[in-house]
Amino acid sequence: MRSVKSGRLGTKVAAATIAAAMVPVVATGTAQAQGGNIQYTKATAQNKVVETQLPDGRLIVSVWSDKMAIEVPNIVQRPRDGNNGAPVLYLVNGAGGGEDSATWQAQSDVRAFMSDKDVWTVTPIGGAFSYYTDWQRHDPNVQTRYARETDRPMAFETYLAQELPNLFEGRYGGNYPNRKRSLAAISMTATSVLTIAQNHPGRFQAIGSYSGCAETSTPIGYQFINIVTGMRGGANLDNMWGPYPGPGWVANDPVAQAPKFVAQRDNGTLPAMFISTGNGLPGPHESLENWRLRNSIPALANQAIVGGIIEAATQYCTANLARRFAELQIPAQFDFAPNGTHSWGYWQDDLKQSWPMMAQAMNARYGPI
Repeated sequence: MRSVKSGRLGTKVAAATIAAAMVPVVATGTAQAQGGNIQYTKATAQNKVVETQLPDGRLIVSVWSDKMAIEVPNIVQRPRDGNNGAPVLYLVNGAGGGEDSATWQAQSDVRAFMSDKDVWTVTPIGGAFSYYTDWQRHDPNVQTRYARETDRPMAFETYLAQELPNLFEGRYGGNYPNRKRSLAAISMTATSVLTIAQNHPGRFQAIGSYSGCAETSTPIGYQFINIVTGMRGGANLDNMWGPYPGPGWVANDPVAQAPKFVAQRDNGTLPAMFISTGNGLPGPHESLENWRLRNSIPALANQAIVGGIIEAATQYCTANLARRFAELQIPAQFDFAPNGTHSWGYWQDDLKQSWPMMAQAMNARYGPI
């Protein structure tokens, strides 16, 4: 194995180097952007992509999901050079699904960072506690409007892998065979992006998985999901993948399903992958100088203690994933940082560290124009 200096103060490990229609009714909604609510026009089954322009130049693009029978708003930042056919980075939020203030737009400098990139940046707003997977049954008790406002099971894997790319890219630049895209996410969804890549070969050219627990069928993986989706989200987990343990849990376990990546490696559809975790120990972002903490000692203590415990768990899961990848000789870039908690400062760093890899995989310009 080879290690080099990491932008997250950790080590990179290249695993397996041994390894436009008339709308009869216009509905409006609100969405989180940069820490506040904004108004947008909703898509419908008749008008599946509806754009709302924001004063700062970004867009809210509402996209209709046939499978869920509901619309999903997406915060969109245009490519710097105005190329509608540019590649697309689908950058996804974590447990809150963008329905709270814990979002890329509110908690990171993503808007400034992506401002000189020749790529679309698209962030869905919705799917809190859904694990961004296709549920087996509807659960009205999950704390998200996607459980309350439709009687269909949540299906965010289908949305991210099929509906959103098809409809968004069809409207902006066109669905042409060689258009490229990446998928990156944090925490809860950092697990899901690996499963989505396994289940949809060739759909994404790069994957960024930041601080995820990439196990679902093991006891620790189950407990991680239970804390996020069961305890916090109010869900009956049987509605998601069926009773635990069971085949639905194994089918959505990136470690158990790692052989799918072997097949992709062999047929040339394997995405470039950046997979990161801290170890739970305080690092450079555990400081009152961190603007997200608002100079609050209790907030700092919560980030250091609670965020530290969660990140220690993600390191355990990620280490198991790395060992499995090495056994199967699946190439991926792992970043095991010697410090860092489950918090936004590190995820902002991860996006920046993984961006050159994603940009190269998408043939996207990644420096100033």
